[in-house]
Amino acid sequence: MAENVTTYSFKLNTGASIPALGLGTWQSRPNEVRTAVKVALQKGYRHIDTALAYGNEKEVGEGIKDSGVPRKEIFLVTKLDNTWHHRVTDGIDSSLKSLGTDYVDLYLMHWPSSTDPKDTKKHLPDWDFIKTWQEMQKLPETGKVKAIGVSNFGIKNLEILLNDPSCKTVPAVNQIELHPNCPSPKLVEYCAKKGIHCTGYSCLGSTDSPLAKDKTLAGIAEKKGKTTAQVLLKWGVQKGWSVIPKSVTPSRIESNFELDGWTLDSEEVKQLDSLPDRFKVCGDAWLPVKVFFKDDE
Repeated sequence: MAENVTTYSFKLNTGASIPALGLGTWQSRPNEVRTAVKVALQKGYRHIDTALAYGNEKEVGEGIKDSGVPRKEIFLVTKLDNTWHHRVTDGIDSSLKSLGTDYVDLYLMHWPSSTDPKDTKKHLPDWDFIKTWQEMQKLPETGKVKAIGVSNFGIKNLEILLNDPSCKTVPAVNQIELHPNCPSPKLVEYCAKKGIHCTGYSCLGSTDSPLAKDKTLAGIAEKKGKTTAQVLLKWGVQKGWSVIPKSVTPSRIESNFELDGWTLDSEEVKQLDSLPDRFKVCGDAWLPVKVFFKDDE
C-alpha cells in the first residue's frame, strides 16, 4: 500500500474509494487554481478538494475540463459553507453550477457552525449542525452527491451528531487538520472506530509552523533523498488517512506526487509521531461558536 500512494485509495463506509493523494485548493489565489487543477490531473492526481467558501469552484471546474481527464475518473470534493447551513439544497446547487458538473463524489459540512449570513459574528438562533445534517442526509438520493461527510468535527461534536436520533447516516469522511504538530491521535482513533475516514488538510503545516524548521523532519528527508513535503505526505498516508496538499506551483504539484516506490520505516514514523511542538494552522476564534475543545489527543 504505502509504496504506491499515487494509485492507492481508502475504502469509505459507502463502499466507494477515495484516492489517498489529492490536491487541496484552500488559499489558492484567483487565476492560479485553474492551471493547478489541470496540471495535477494531467500528472495523475484523481482527487480534487475545494469548497464554496474558497470562491474558486468555477476555476476548479474549468481546470477539470482543461485537463481532458474524464469526470468519472475524478473524486471531487466540495463543502457547504457555514452561512448556507439552513439552505443545503441551495448550497449544493450553487456548487454544482460553479463546478460545471452534475454531482460531487463527497459533500462535506465545512464547519459545525450554522453562522448567521446577516451577521457572521452570530450563530443562527433556530438552527444547528444537527438540522444541517438532517438536510444533507437527503442529498445522496437526489444523485447530486455520492457521499456526505463533515469537516473540523472533534470528538465532542461527533458524539452529539452520532447520538442524535435523526442521524441515520454516519459521515463517510471527517476532513481535519493533520500533521505531526497537530496529529490528533484520539480523534483519528475515534473516527476509525466509527467507520469514518479522515482526510488531512494543511498536511504540510504552513510556512510559519514549527515543521518548517524541524530538524528531525529535515534529517529524515535528507536521509531518504526526499523533500520534507514528500515525507509529511507519506507519513499521513502510512498513518491511514488521505492527504490533500495545496499548491499552485506546477513543480511542487508534481513533486508532491512522487510518493511511489519508497516507505518510511517504523522508526521514522515514530520519530515524526513524537515531535513535541504543537501548532494549529486553522483555529476557531473567527467563528461565532467554539468548535475545538482539545479532545483530539
